[in-house]
Amino acid sequence: MSPTFDVVTVGESLGLLTAPRSGRLHHNPTLRLGFGGAESNVAIGVARLGGAAAWIGRLGADSLGELILRELRAEGVHPYPVLDHDAATALMVKERPHPGSARVSYYRRGQAGSRLRPSDVPAAVVADTRILHVTGISAGLGESARTAAHAAVDAATSAGVTVSFDVNHRSALWSDRQAAAAEYLELARRAHIVFAGEDEAELLTGADSPQWQLDALLNLGIDCAVVKRGADGAMAATAEGRYSAPAVAVPVIDTVGAGDAFVAGWLADLARGATLRECLDTALACGAFACTGEGDWESAPSRDDLRWLRRGPVDPVSR
Repeated sequence: MSPTFDVVTVGESLGLLTAPRSGRLHHNPTLRLGFGGAESNVAIGVARLGGAAAWIGRLGADSLGELILRELRAEGVHPYPVLDHDAATALMVKERPHPGSARVSYYRRGQAGSRLRPSDVPAAVVADTRILHVTGISAGLGESARTAAHAAVDAATSAGVTVSFDVNHRSALWSDRQAAAAEYLELARRAHIVFAGEDEAELLTGADSPQWQLDALLNLGIDCAVVKRGADGAMAATAEGRYSAPAVAVPVIDTVGAGDAFVAGWLADLARGATLRECLDTALACGAFACTGEGDWESAPSRDDLRWLRRGPVDPVSR
């Protein structure tokens, strides 16, 4: 029998307050309320592309937690939350202090997402998917969330489920870069697919060339390594070969969430049985489209959006 889900993600979701215009936070009289989080972003991205996605995490038993669950369900994601009555849902605040720049402040330590426990992860849900996706953010949130991520990987490994790991380094969560690298490597060695930006791949491998980074990542014993290069596109490698592709040129509004959209595109296609080349091409298109609007996940594309992106020269006005 086929699995219920294409992708199950495990990790933290946070409330999000966004300043609607450039300038210091204290000069913005109003803030826009939403939510974000790498793992839930990926789940939404997969669902937008027609995949069956689920999210596992811990939320406060509060209004922010209710907002996150309502939005996940509205986006077609199946949430498996634990509601924490002793800690609030974490929060992040995004401001644009200067034109073209953004700064995010986090209020997450000791909050519900960082208190995710191994017992919060339903092994039956993890076993009922094609792909499990985790990130290095869980490792940075503390021992509880880190062991929960490993428990999810344990369940996936026992069930023969493909494990995807995105480094997603957050320097604010670590006082020691080498400690971060060690934790990331532990998760990477247990994964089948590893996604990393160039700087993250260098942190893991010590190599400063994408080609060498791919070689070093494959030497960890993983099946597929992907290095995201921003405006320079991306490269991917398996034991059978490697493929690189340029970025898709788009007018950039906001790059936040582009990396998660990239991963969602890759995993959604992988769940469909796509080739390495097809996965990378879709991932790049998804990452590019996400840059054309604001929000952590709001600009993640649908399949129709990707067809629009690839349409070529046309009249910009639909009549």
